[in-house]
Amino acid sequence: MILFSRTASLVLAISDIQSALSPAGEQGASITRLWWIYFWVLTAIFILVAIFLFLAMLPRRKGPVEAGPGAIEQPPAPQERSLAKVVIGAVIASIVVLFVLLFVDFFAGRSIYALNDQNTGDANALTIKITGHQWWWQVDYENKAEPSKMMTTANELHVPVGRPVKLTLQSSDVIHSFWVPNMHGKKDLVPGHPTEMWLTATRAGTFRGQCAEFCGLQHAHMRLIFVADTPEQFEKWMQSSSTDAPPPTDTLARGRDVFMSNQCMMCHTINGTNARATVGPDLTHIASRPMLAAGAIPNTRGYLAGWIANPQNIKPGVRMPPNTLPSDDLNALLDYLESLK
Repeated sequence: MILFSRTASLVLAISDIQSALSPAGEQGASITRLWWIYFWVLTAIFILVAIFLFLAMLPRRKGPVEAGPGAIEQPPAPQERSLAKVVIGAVIASIVVLFVLLFVDFFAGRSIYALNDQNTGDANALTIKITGHQWWWQVDYENKAEPSKMMTTANELHVPVGRPVKLTLQSSDVIHSFWVPNMHGKKDLVPGHPTEMWLTATRAGTFRGQCAEFCGLQHAHMRLIFVADTPEQFEKWMQSSSTDAPPPTDTLARGRDVFMSNQCMMCHTINGTNARATVGPDLTHIASRPMLAAGAIPNTRGYLAGWIANPQNIKPGVRMPPNTLPSDDLNALLDYLESLK
């Protein structure tokens, strides 16, 4: 019994981080209500169909016994007329149900877009630009005070609870689809056609997003961590994430030099250094991220070493090339990257 209880709790905890039935945002709540309406209506239809199917399978009564001398003959039952009435009634009921679901769907969509329209003019709204790459997410936070100083992270999205958030979505290569089930529905990212999405988180928590459009070999490993923080936690996270990487100590300087002297700096950015490339994810605060490679592996020293040495072994098809570093250089590089919090 204890094992069953723990298993059930684990399943509920897992489903809660990526489930449209556990809304954590205003828009997600509207979608959840629509889902439950469809569920109960279709469940009722299924039960009725099962009942009528069961009745149809019951053995029918035998025909009338041949009448004897002087008996009164009974007229045959009007089976065709009854069947026609049943078919007409079923068609009318189907049309009514379809129109009811159509109106429910219309008003659910109207409710979601009404929330978007209400937030559009909100000066307090937070603007975040999300770019889909094969196969990772680039997240840029707008800085209204200093537009040139945009804070960038990768595969991790933080928003404050209760504050409207405008997501500007775009793709750099192929069609992707941004989907955080607890917050909102899916939104396609078509190259050359930026779009937007509004959402407002209603409770704090950590949730999981996913690319919902097949975008290549590693589509399944294009995940996103979505964190809804309290306003205080969000401001603290923004302040720490907006800072440059500190100058390395004497023991970490070698790792910084390995990073700068190899092809790492040709693809990645570390604020506070000369590495300013944008081909791969920003690594300024890589040590604070719980996952690597867009959720493919945990952010531990062993996995990080394996990723640097041969990323194709972990995520075949990824654009990051292998790095054949001597063991001393690799360990120095790992020490440096683990200091970037």
